[in-house]
Amino acid sequence: MSTTVGSSQRDELLRHQVVVVGARCAGAATALHLARAGHDVLLVDRATFPSDTVSTHALTRGGVVQLSRWGLLDGVLASGAPPVRLVTFALRGVETTLPIKERAGVDHVLAPRRHVLDALLLDAAEAAGATVRTGVTVTGVRRRTDGRVIGLDARTADGGTLVVHAEHVVGADGVRSRMAGWLGAETQESFRADTATFYAYVAGVDWPAFEFHVAPDAFAGVFPTHAGEACLWLGGPTATLSAIRTAGVRRGEALVTAIEAASPSLGRRVRGGRVTSRVRGAVNLPNHLRRPVGAGQGWALVGDAGYHRDAITGHGITDAFRDAELLSGALDTALRDPAAEDDALATYHARRDAALRETFDLTRALTAFPSPERFVELQIELSA
Repeated sequence: MSTTVGSSQRDELLRHQVVVVGARCAGAATALHLARAGHDVLLVDRATFPSDTVSTHALTRGGVVQLSRWGLLDGVLASGAPPVRLVTFALRGVETTLPIKERAGVDHVLAPRRHVLDALLLDAAEAAGATVRTGVTVTGVRRRTDGRVIGLDARTADGGTLVVHAEHVVGADGVRSRMAGWLGAETQESFRADTATFYAYVAGVDWPAFEFHVAPDAFAGVFPTHAGEACLWLGGPTATLSAIRTAGVRRGEALVTAIEAASPSLGRRVRGGRVTSRVRGAVNLPNHLRRPVGAGQGWALVGDAGYHRDAITGHGITDAFRDAELLSGALDTALRDPAAEDDALATYHARRDAALRETFDLTRALTAFPSPERFVELQIELSA
């Protein structure tokens, strides 16, 4: 939905340099960097925080390095997210555990729960000077008569209406982004992957490592997280996981049974603990690469709104952090020198596409679920 500027009466009218729609990892990080650079940023989300979202929430080394560089890593560790310094790989009954070597000043990985990580990022953005409005549902964008996006319309939780005027509008509203449609962001590339991922939380077991268990048409694993629990997950071709999809109230048992079939050793340990949550997951998620900027049009996309890939590669949060840095740098340049806007945003587009290329291609190969041996080879390429 687009609205040409008119004279209708509204409850609130706000003016900011940048408005970011979506206040989770990509959006909050973008707002944080822009606010730290001294810009006037409004960050809105229809959710309230702290709140959870569907995510297995692992951070690769790159994501941990970014949190450290931003001065936020200590806060994540203080929240109780355990630093994990071991990685276990299992194939055909053989398990190999390796230490995580120190690189870029980091010797561990993390899997903080999203209701913790997202709230921490949001608080950091607000502390940096960003204005945060939650419980706000965007209903459309506003354009000048020449087509440039200059703001948005929204509805507040109490039923009021909100008009925001901004020099730049950023869509960070996730894989099913409504902003992408309103902004007219065309899809550059996409592929279909008939895959599903399900996960739950398990307590009562010692979880010292990130674990990855490979079996024919199955990829299972463990990400230790807060309160002594771990995110226990399983991915595979959608058809092979139909028993979990259709299990109803017995989904937890169905997930553990399927994990036992893929990795008996992991299944035995899970049986020694207890499932503490309902099973969540996603089926046949889109794999797309959208154009993330409109030349001279005043808008940009970041995070899953612009680039989404299957969970099998586990890079979602790390990629969102990277792209938030790239976009905020471009917008900082554009805001300081409007004549440089097109070049700055084109550079963001090019650098984002170059950075994601290998991961996107490896995701395509992995979601085909080749032989376990080839699957491991591809995972090693991804790790490198």
